[in-house]
Amino acid sequence: MLKKWLLASASAAALVLATGTAASASPAPIYLSLGDSLSVGFQPDAQGVGHPTAQGFDHDLAHGLRLTELGCPAETTTSMIGGGVCTYPGAKSQLDAAVNFLTAHRNRVALITIVIGATDVENCATATGIDMTCLAQGVGAIQANLPVILDRLKAVAPYAKFVGLNLYDPFLAAFLQGDAGQQLARQSVPLTQQVNGILAAAYGQHNVPVADVESAFHTTDFTPGADGIPLNVATICHDTFMCQPPPVGPNIHPNPAGYCLMAGAVLDKLVTRW
Repeated sequence: MLKKWLLASASAAALVLATGTAASASPAPIYLSLGDSLSVGFQPDAQGVGHPTAQGFDHDLAHGLRLTELGCPAETTTSMIGGGVCTYPGAKSQLDAAVNFLTAHRNRVALITIVIGATDVENCATATGIDMTCLAQGVGAIQANLPVILDRLKAVAPYAKFVGLNLYDPFLAAFLQGDAGQQLARQSVPLTQQVNGILAAAYGQHNVPVADVESAFHTTDFTPGADGIPLNVATICHDTFMCQPPPVGPNIHPNPAGYCLMAGAVLDKLVTRW
């Protein structure tokens, strides 16, 4: 049902986006997806090896649009600017490649989504707790780098519609690992909110709406279900690979259902903002 709703909504959103581009009749308006592994539908296979897939949130959104993906698995806000993780023809970094693409397709890009920041902080939660030094460094990098990224993109795509995405909390899965895991899960939520607050501030300063992935995954809702498992934990287990046994899991990435939740959060901003 959710997938059908997304298809219908994405088609309607494509019509809205098309009206804002100079070349709305033909060829199709362009949707540029930027960011880290979440921007390319990254998922583990049966052997636990991660790959980009065509099941990401951007593919759910791209009906009626021409999708271009420049996202890079393991990208941080620092490497998005400076490069060093993925290679791009004629560009040193994802940001440079995006600027080149937007310059070459000026006024044809209708939508740009950005999901970045998770890799800056993903190693800050360990089995022994939250590494606050790591978190401070990651948050500092996001604060310094995301405005630079947005400044450069906005300068070459003034008429495109931008949507940034905030983050869910994969570390909620630790709740199932006894008392210590429950403590870690509860500690991780306010830290996720802190990171999302930094993202919101940077996007807000650039007039970019934020798709509320945090809420789509019920991140703050510890209400127990009939089985005693809190809603936020159950959502992470159902919609990511965090609770899957080896070799597939634990893996922080969404499954197709999780990517649908992310797409729905983006669509909500497209429908309510424009």
